[in-house]
Amino acid sequence: MPAPQRLSLDAAISWIDCATSSLDAERTPLVSACSQVLAETVHSARAIPRTDQATLDGFAVAASETIGASSYNPLMLPLRTVCTGDAIPAGTDAVIPTDLGQPRPSGVVECVEAIAPGENVESQGSVAALGAMLTSAGTLLSPTHIGLLNSAGLTSVMVVRQPRVQIIVTRTSNATTDSNGPMCSALVRRDGAGIVDIHTAERSRRGIGNALETEDADVALVVGGSGPGTNDHAAAALAEAGTLAIHGVALRPGETAGLGHTRGGVPVVLLPGSPAACFFGYEMLAGRVIRRLAGRDGALPYRTRIMRTVRKMVSAIGMTEICPVRRAAPDTVEPLPPFTEIGLMGAVNGDGFVIVPEGSEGYPQGAPVTVYLFEGSITGG
Repeated sequence: MPAPQRLSLDAAISWIDCATSSLDAERTPLVSACSQVLAETVHSARAIPRTDQATLDGFAVAASETIGASSYNPLMLPLRTVCTGDAIPAGTDAVIPTDLGQPRPSGVVECVEAIAPGENVESQGSVAALGAMLTSAGTLLSPTHIGLLNSAGLTSVMVVRQPRVQIIVTRTSNATTDSNGPMCSALVRRDGAGIVDIHTAERSRRGIGNALETEDADVALVVGGSGPGTNDHAAAALAEAGTLAIHGVALRPGETAGLGHTRGGVPVVLLPGSPAACFFGYEMLAGRVIRRLAGRDGALPYRTRIMRTVRKMVSAIGMTEICPVRRAAPDTVEPLPPFTEIGLMGAVNGDGFVIVPEGSEGYPQGAPVTVYLFEGSITGG
């Protein structure tokens, strides 16, 4: 296969955005819906909470009856023990904490401190009134969303179907241990997808082509064999098994990445075999495909921060370059050697990365740059 003709990263992203959209919705049990995208807006079918309820363990009282209570003037009130979440008995409007009341065998509680109406009580409808919107369509469900929807009485919700991903790792007869397959598996799960299969294929047109005949996946990742070498047949295999739309992206690391479809219309992403190039080929291209299919924001799932570089950052015009950086101070970063030199150690030892656009030669010392932080990366957009 001849050397790839590099297309701009923006053009590759545009192709992805035109070729992908959210998958169909499906109903799933609420307990299994965390980290999936809600497909419909949910309104409350009842007030939350349904009644006034205790926010802690203690004794329910009428606040007006506690006026004047103190350690020198303890008041004896009817004993009504409540636990957190219990409905407040009729005729009461506050809860005395257990450490401020002493139950007596005669069926009363000794109150030593006055309490205000509504204290330690969650009022009916204070979380959500009947008919209130609880969660909007397109929301990435978190554990707190699950708790809120459960309190509304829901046991299942409509979510965007989880994408099914096939990972095809190409190997030669003298290949060493594969690190790309496990890395891609972890990234796929982070982006809200499930893995249909991790398949090891012979690095040949036939081997890769046969692996691409799957009908069970929503997207296929081919790892390795995307370059111009004599043993690199991924692009040719995809061209025979479907459509090779893009081969070669002006992205460093990741320039031999490719995009296309199988004959059945399944999106395929060709990822380089070098681990650093595989990682960023996934993040910039494959991850965007998967995140969009899952109904998520296709953008990079990292928190960003504007910081200043303590040294000049150099990049070649015509290539979007991803440069590893390390924090030098709270608001400054120091460039590390490029990923092409130190591989994944740039991600392991670095605090983040800067994306230098293809039209730029880099940034001068002291320039503000957008840093994508490894620490505190998010699970979606």
